[in-house]
Amino acid sequence: MPKQMKIFSCNANRPMAEEICASLGVPLSKLDVKKFSDGEISVEVKENVRGADVFIVQPTCPPVNDHLMELIITVDAMRRASARRITAVMPYYGYARQDRKVRPRVPITSKAVAEMLMAVGTRRVLCMDLHAGQIQAFFNIPVDHLYAAPVLLDHIRGTFDNVIMVSPDAGGVERTRAFAKRLNADLAIIDKRRERANECEALHVIGDVTGKTAILLDDMVDTAGTLCGAAAKLIERGAREVHACCSHPVLSGPAIERLEDSCIKSLVVTNSIPLRGDALRCDKITVLSVSELLGQAISRIHTEDSVSTLFV
Repeated sequence: MPKQMKIFSCNANRPMAEEICASLGVPLSKLDVKKFSDGEISVEVKENVRGADVFIVQPTCPPVNDHLMELIITVDAMRRASARRITAVMPYYGYARQDRKVRPRVPITSKAVAEMLMAVGTRRVLCMDLHAGQIQAFFNIPVDHLYAAPVLLDHIRGTFDNVIMVSPDAGGVERTRAFAKRLNADLAIIDKRRERANECEALHVIGDVTGKTAILLDDMVDTAGTLCGAAAKLIERGAREVHACCSHPVLSGPAIERLEDSCIKSLVVTNSIPLRGDALRCDKITVLSVSELLGQAISRIHTEDSVSTLFV
């Protein structure tokens, strides 16, 4: 008898979980995740999961610690309820930027998060556009790493012309080059220097952007300092207009204010992280859904089919 698939959602992005279930034609299973008055998290699985193939949809987006603890406690609850296999579906992996020691006496927090997830009983991880690909090696369990590229590329093809793809820093060149190749577009790079966390200075543009529609590409937008500084340099160097694309709209601190005041015409993001607060009212932001892509991956994991064809 084949094991039953059950999809649950904690509180981080329930609308995405509902979209995933709609794409698969299955109901969203019942899970109660609440807080006690002292802030402790309470989890109760509201249906039988014995012998089931369980998928828990929970990006660890802000508030990161609350959502991470919700996921860890929910995995523990599923294991104690005798689920056969538990897969953490993490479209956004919080703490991904702390993937190595950049100074003495600092932690590698993304590794610690991986160890916590494995310790409570996670047996597989499905994630999207990790900030650092080596995070996959922090797990001793299978990790399926998807990319939002197919969705973003379709939007760029159908919306913009005379495009040049721009990497906002040296670290994103490989990602941006892959987009430029698929779009048959040119590539430019912003040379920048980061002085301290959440602050950077864009220095100059490598490549000719004169008269072109510049598309800045990054894996995430946090405080938007990088993108807005890069956009100003691109306009200064003769770009006709500047747009930005990213997978994960973290949009913390002054991000929305900076975006509104910048020369960026539009910011295209995915629904890996739900917009909140001022971001919901920002006309410059366009949200694309990656729920169907995640649904396909979940279906293939459940049926033990290859997921690699989705790794674009």
